[in-house]
Amino acid sequence: MKKTLLVIAATLACAGASAQQTETLKKIKDSASVTMGVRDSSGSLSYTLGDGKYVGYHVEICQKVLTDIQKQLALPKLEIKYQPVTSQNRIPLVQNGTVDIECGSTTNNATRQKDVAFAVTTFVEEVRMAVKANSGITSINQLNGKKVATTTGTTSVQTLRKHERANGVNFEEVFGKDHADSFLLLESGRADAFVMDGAILAGNIAKAKSPADFKIVGEVLSTEPIAIMIRKDDPAFKTAVDNSIKAMMKSGEIAKIWSKWFEQPIPPSNTKVGMAPNDNTKAAWATPNDKPMEDYAKK
Repeated sequence: MKKTLLVIAATLACAGASAQQTETLKKIKDSASVTMGVRDSSGSLSYTLGDGKYVGYHVEICQKVLTDIQKQLALPKLEIKYQPVTSQNRIPLVQNGTVDIECGSTTNNATRQKDVAFAVTTFVEEVRMAVKANSGITSINQLNGKKVATTTGTTSVQTLRKHERANGVNFEEVFGKDHADSFLLLESGRADAFVMDGAILAGNIAKAKSPADFKIVGEVLSTEPIAIMIRKDDPAFKTAVDNSIKAMMKSGEIAKIWSKWFEQPIPPSNTKVGMAPNDNTKAAWATPNDKPMEDYAKK
């Protein structure tokens, strides 16, 4: 009997925690605050200027989303708290309620959809590799015997290994704790290539001491929808986030935000990433959806 009561109590506790976590809008309204997950070095999508200041394409989109939610909840003031996340901890921090909305560089895939939810896709990424301009590397099949950097907790090297051109190619993986650390492995010569989302590669190259020393090369390894991540099973919050983003897409505002962060000089060094939106990204803006990466692979 005692065991049964303990099981019931545990079940009720879990149910209570789950119900609490699904009411993000109520949590925001009651506290007049919201926690945004941000990245230190996710290219132009999300990065730090230091002193707790975060900027980028996804950061600005999220700020506008939260302004719309503030209006929806009739809050006179909404405090945005910025919580740095990494590739390893971003999903757990969304799941446990530490982060309410994650605005970094997260791929929406079927596996992750079991644990979290995604807003409509704001960017469709192409995974490629960055190398030193004088390396002579232009293709995957030239990576035999080389060191390839990637960031712990990301899927890029697994994607590289699955690519048909990687058959019989033996390379050594070296890991950076974040994207800036992975790029440093390439910059310092401890890695021959850095495999990652093109936007992250381009953003880190733009911020390098000598951007001309690097180039993005090789085959497109995968096409991945990048989206803002939120807690699972919270339809009211997802609807609020989606509606705000869809309005930006319809008005053309999202294209202006893209241009600001990818086609214009950006801080701190006022260099241009120089990347126009690709056709898949434009299609995602024209027809908003939250399809996972696997749907793109079927094309």
